[in-house]
Amino acid sequence: MDILVTNNPLVHQQYRSDFRVTFLDTDLPGIFIYVRDLIHKGHKLLTHPLSGSIKPNESPYKSVIVTGTSAETDVRSVGIIEDCIETVKKFPLKNIDEKYLPDMQLLDLSLIKASQSYK
Repeated sequence: MDILVTNNPLVHQQYRSDFRVTFLDTDLPGIFIYVRDLIHKGHKLLTHPLSGSIKPNESPYKSVIVTGTSAETDVRSVGIIEDCIETVKKFPLKNIDEKYLPDMQLLDLSLIKASQSYK
């Protein structure tokens, strides 16, 4: 079963029976670093960490899917996640009004739903 790493409670609730969900109470850099560590253990990216047209400083939520089984380290996945970590460092999260958080959760959920075509 593939692994879904998220800090989005809505994604966690929706997909906890479809994936091995790792829910982290962290920011985007924390999500990406956790995913990077999985990749170094041999997991491979199945969704792009910066999917959609949302800049990393515009939403606190992110969900990423990696393979459930590990193999040799995938060099391409390593390069992608390292680039994403550098990008997140360049764009610190803006102050976001809490009333918009449910919308941002829904947007992240819709990106994961759209990614289901990878299967």
